[in-house]
Amino acid sequence: MNRYEGKPFLRLLECYVLSAIDELTDEQCAALSALEPKLHELYGVQGSWSDVVASQMGFPESLVEKIKEVWRVNSEKFARAGAKINAEDFARNFVDTNFP
Repeated sequence: MNRYEGKPFLRLLECYVLSAIDELTDEQCAALSALEPKLHELYGVQGSWSDVVASQMGFPESLVEKIKEVWRVNSEKFARAGAKINAEDFARNFVDTNFP
């Protein structure tokens, strides 16, 4: 089963996390920006796609810094083990753990 089937907001949450750790591709940024008018219509909130996500989830402004800190700590842990952390995996795990 597709992870996002019936849960389109789930991918937006993952993109929010990827954006916080500066791991969104140019293509992802462009696609998310193109989605903004639809998100404004759907949720009745203006602003960037990430503003809409934050508003819908009631995220505090400090969340981006918290995500960056978790990313930094995990990246260092992986590096000590001789591995590189995968940003998409991190985003999925972060969302699954924090917003079940």
